[in-house]
Amino acid sequence: MATKHEDDHHPTTEEPLLPMHAHDHKSETRLQTPKGASIARSCLNMTNAMSGVGVLSMPYAVSQGGWLSIAVFFMVAGICYYTGILIQRCMESSRSIRTYPDIGEHAFGHKGKVAIAVFLYLELYLVAVSFLILEGDNLDKLAPNLSFRVLGFIIQGKQMFVMLTGLIILPTTWLRNLRVLAYVSVGGVMASMVLLCSLLWTGMADSGFHQSGTMFNLSGIPTTLGLFFVCFTGHAVFPTIHTSMRDGTQFSKVLLISFALCTLIYGPMAVFGYLMYGENLESQVTLNFPVGKIYTNIAIYTTLVNPLTKYALAAAPIATAIEEWLGCNARRSTCVFIRTLLLISTVVIALTIPFFGYLMAFIGSFLSVTVSVVMPCLCYMKIFQACGGDRLQMGVIIGIMLFGILVALVGTYSSLSDIINSL
Repeated sequence: MATKHEDDHHPTTEEPLLPMHAHDHKSETRLQTPKGASIARSCLNMTNAMSGVGVLSMPYAVSQGGWLSIAVFFMVAGICYYTGILIQRCMESSRSIRTYPDIGEHAFGHKGKVAIAVFLYLELYLVAVSFLILEGDNLDKLAPNLSFRVLGFIIQGKQMFVMLTGLIILPTTWLRNLRVLAYVSVGGVMASMVLLCSLLWTGMADSGFHQSGTMFNLSGIPTTLGLFFVCFTGHAVFPTIHTSMRDGTQFSKVLLISFALCTLIYGPMAVFGYLMYGENLESQVTLNFPVGKIYTNIAIYTTLVNPLTKYALAAAPIATAIEEWLGCNARRSTCVFIRTLLLISTVVIALTIPFFGYLMAFIGSFLSVTVSVVMPCLCYMKIFQACGGDRLQMGVIIGIMLFGILVALVGTYSSLSDIINSL
């Protein structure tokens, strides 16, 4: 995420709006950053941002909604891809737009910027927390009954592993260049693919693919939708990736490639996981794997890699916003201190909220849907209303926005009820 240049001016008074899909020579020139990330590195960062934690919940999501919910999966993927395109168009409507909150400011003024910032950073924060919960769950399964004593206190099990994970992740949070983070993202993308292979190995060697499952379960659809949206809603970091690119006009290509890769990972994971365990699925499919098997260990070790590669990418926009707000984004030691405190706070929350599946459903239903579906539609309609716009397209956008609001309301109520009942 970059800061605004001092010579940028207010977009609503001096910067002309670009028609959709139109890019003149001037706009293409300003979107090119010689030292920015290449298309390949941007694809790695975006795919890594979306794939990972969500892949573990895919079989559970299908078990909640039944086989017909696979159609919902593809619908969600299509909606999220389209709203990603809307974010790109909003960003390219003015040179002063560098971040997601800037889009809100361009569309609705200061109040719009604040509203988007609240939802955006809360979503990223809870996603970072979910990474730590994930690490704690799987390490505890891999090495149960471990503990150590510190200052007279005994720390054991999942709590111990969450804190150890925080220490391991800490150095990656100090990286501020997305070109460098792309090398970390390679590990995350490969880990997701290896995890899918481990699931197939488990099915062929032990569980088999024999569960018939339920065709459709209406009561589970809210949870299913929330988990599906978590899988495809990396929109919170899309503006950061767009700004970091060497040629921002190629963002739509990066978006298409990344969504295709994620779909090829998520889809088979959902189908084969449900065929293996049916209605007995845990919120993380790795928790269903038999203990002590080599493929189980490979899957869990691979799962452990994902949060290590994604935490820094999720936390980067939050840390950068805090640094800019405090006016200390140029002082290296202060930035390191802020990012360290940010990580410590997520560790504390992860130790307090242990319900991974329900937390992910809440993030997907309330925050991810709002940030990735509702807000892009609202901002796009506001920014481009002066251009006339295609009525059919505007109708589609309004339909998507209303669907997002419905999912947010129903899914949030369902996920919060599950969390409260589990306390």
